[in-house]
Amino acid sequence: VSVFGSARTKPDNPYYQKAVETSRLLVESGYGVITGGGPGIMEAGNKGADDLQGKSVGLNIVLPFEQSCNKYVNHPVDFDYFFVRKVMFVKYTQGFITFPGGFGTLDELFEALTLIQTKKINNRPVVLIGKEYWQGLFDWIKASMLESESNISPKDLDLFGIVDTAEEAYRYIDDFYKSHEMSPNF
Repeated sequence: VSVFGSARTKPDNPYYQKAVETSRLLVESGYGVITGGGPGIMEAGNKGADDLQGKSVGLNIVLPFEQSCNKYVNHPVDFDYFFVRKVMFVKYTQGFITFPGGFGTLDELFEALTLIQTKKINNRPVVLIGKEYWQGLFDWIKASMLESESNISPKDLDLFGIVDTAEEAYRYIDDFYKSHEMSPNF
């Protein structure tokens, strides 16, 4: 499961702790975790997976001024280009969990939603953690994109869910697979 979120989130932030807990729940149920491999939410996602000796993949982007993989990644992969890295996030994931973040997080989130909406990839669960953080974006999508401009269809609002807890996020992913028949090539 891909875990997206800010590289700037510190370990004392509640979202960092939720990312650790969410990844632990996923690993306990047999899922692996894939992140950008950097600090913040990415580190927290990898930490939760690594704590239980689960698959902890880091898709690191090689930048002259930035990160190497965090210490909790047990399967590092380096990329020179963002677009190739995003392809790998999509190719090897069974779902997307998105924590609060900046432009990069939104880019990853909307890439996933666009690919699902346009049926370029099979339907996969997309869950956002932090109702207070994400509610304004949801309200704007509904009011502006759907109701005012008709740039999306009403069913597109069902492509993702917004929750507050690690347990709810895990349950969203797990319930998706209990209620959706997936192709063998998924």
